[in-house]
Amino acid sequence: MALMRMNNRLQQETSPYLQQHADNPVDWYPWGDEALSQAREQNKPILLSIGYSACHWCHVMAHESFEDEATAEVMNRLFINVKVDREERPDLDKIYQRAHQLLTQRPGGWPLTVFLMPDDHVPFFAGTYFPKEQRYQLPAFTQLLQRIAGFYDQHLDQLQEQNQALMQAMQSLQTDNSDESSDLSPAPLDMSRRQLQDSTDWQHGGFGSAPKFPHPTNIERLLRHWAGSQDDARALQTACHHLLKMANGGVNDQLGGGFCRYSVDDYWMIPHFEKMLYDNGPLLTLYSEAWSATQDPLFLEVIESTSAWVMREMQSSEGGYYSSLDADSEGEEGKFYAWEADDIKAALSADEYLYFSKRYGIDQKPNFEGKYYPHVFMQWDQISEQAGHNLEQIQTLVTTAREKLFQARESRIRPGRDDKILCSWNALMIKGMASAGRHLGRADLLDSAFAALDFIKNTLYKDQRLLATYKDGRAHLNAYLDDYVFLIDAILELLQARWRDGDLSFALSLADTVLAQFEDKQKGGFFFTSNDHEQLIERPKPYGDEAIPSGNGIAAYVLLRLGHISGQQEYSQAAENTLKDAWPAIRQIPYAHNSLLMALEESLYPPQIIVIRGQAKALQEWHQRATQPYAPRRISLAIPDDAQDLPGLLADRQCQDNDVLAYICSGTQCQTPISEYAEFDVALATMDASAKKNA
Repeated sequence: MALMRMNNRLQQETSPYLQQHADNPVDWYPWGDEALSQAREQNKPILLSIGYSACHWCHVMAHESFEDEATAEVMNRLFINVKVDREERPDLDKIYQRAHQLLTQRPGGWPLTVFLMPDDHVPFFAGTYFPKEQRYQLPAFTQLLQRIAGFYDQHLDQLQEQNQALMQAMQSLQTDNSDESSDLSPAPLDMSRRQLQDSTDWQHGGFGSAPKFPHPTNIERLLRHWAGSQDDARALQTACHHLLKMANGGVNDQLGGGFCRYSVDDYWMIPHFEKMLYDNGPLLTLYSEAWSATQDPLFLEVIESTSAWVMREMQSSEGGYYSSLDADSEGEEGKFYAWEADDIKAALSADEYLYFSKRYGIDQKPNFEGKYYPHVFMQWDQISEQAGHNLEQIQTLVTTAREKLFQARESRIRPGRDDKILCSWNALMIKGMASAGRHLGRADLLDSAFAALDFIKNTLYKDQRLLATYKDGRAHLNAYLDDYVFLIDAILELLQARWRDGDLSFALSLADTVLAQFEDKQKGGFFFTSNDHEQLIERPKPYGDEAIPSGNGIAAYVLLRLGHISGQQEYSQAAENTLKDAWPAIRQIPYAHNSLLMALEESLYPPQIIVIRGQAKALQEWHQRATQPYAPRRISLAIPDDAQDLPGLLADRQCQDNDVLAYICSGTQCQTPISEYAEFDVALATMDASAKKNA
């Protein structure tokens, strides 16, 4: 009977991660009124377990403990057990990860294991993975459970004192700039650039040592710094160094495209094999911008392979993008991706094997648990010089080999896919596909991005509010700050690639909700949850970048841009208030706040606004001239003359009697409208030179 009750309880959830635990002998609850009221009524502490479906150590702990009858008996007897998918409930994850750090003085991670008081849900003990048997210098999980339950029963007064101190510490972490100057200056832009260069691994790429994460916001900061500077070629060199090393490494799936979560070594060779949508969206944007800046063919290859993977494996028939692919298949991490040398040889011709093995290290010692995982081992010029053959012929043979091995790999048992569709992560990928489509002139990539945007409009937007998640026909959960502002950012990128009536109005409506529901009207900045969200022990207002950009940073950035486009000053003022409230944190650790620095840059150096009106065919050449170069401080909108219901200042930008008319504003100054392409080209070249001179 207990098993049937469990099936009924978690089986109804939209999270594949929760559904994976529906047949556990653990009496799991989802987070909600039922679990919280049971804890109060039974006076049992809450065992809160937070993870996600692609998490390797979450699977390990599940197999060891949550599927074990004896462990489950202890859990069920002593605690109310609550399972949370951190991807659906990032609000809970942010709160209890921060509590973990305060309680343990160590960074957290997943699985996150937290024990909460039954009445106010304040945590009193926290950890991450715990083994079934004592090892890794960690206690056995059941022993830990018994000790915690015993301490709760015998030392309640002591726990309550600790909890009071914890809550005071969490509240003190919220930014308070009442005694600090908030006069904004460009100093943090230069400081971040120096900090990023100082932490660069100049041999292997990346920041610091293993494990190595991509950190797209760091590299974007370097690219933007180069674009806005007169002579800082070193910033571009540093950014490209990171991008080249990642592109050649095993963290980039050399056969199937798409980036894995991180590298376990210093060389980007062996990754943690899970593939997350929220990594690949920003990386696709980044490589598209870098290709536009450098025309490096390797960057183009990455864009093409990553976007192909997205459309092939991560886009649903309904239009939205799925969340992630597991690291494991058949119970083993990386099994889907690793090769025996004989299997590679059997799939290829002799020449294909010869050059593929040189390129990807198959002629070296096995690099992954006795098998081979491809990464770029030898550069093209080295192979050509060694072989004495034509480079183009060698590259063709290697390309054919990759295609054959990819097809052979497709017959294997695939890693699991988390097929829930998250609004914020979809927005990150929409921006990535839009950026790639714009810079490469690829209509199919734009079509993919618009399909995802339309899915969100039609499925995750109800009663003028966004919902956070969707699966199997069910959309639910109040959306978070990231959902709104990442989506606005994605729409602005799409509008620069292809104008579509209604999209800007949708973005403005989302911005109005952000101001109404998330803004801290007293201090500035934006809370992670809306005013009508479930009341939790804390309402975070995060400023620092994490694996994804800071919601406050993207909010300030897009609100500044919407203010310039629409002329609505309340957007610009809210952005300025955010920067002022975050200013102490920005000044203290600039490189940890690169999304906010992007907004700071646009506050100090207002972007160029280019609006081109005219007949659709006549617009193409002008549009390409305005959008193809890497110009991050520019907003370019090519709007057909028959566009409807233009909001704000755009309604005044009309074509009149000309085939094309361009309206150019730089900072607070606007030029006379331009009707000749040659004059338009000269004006943009002059603006580019002026922007670098004044940076």
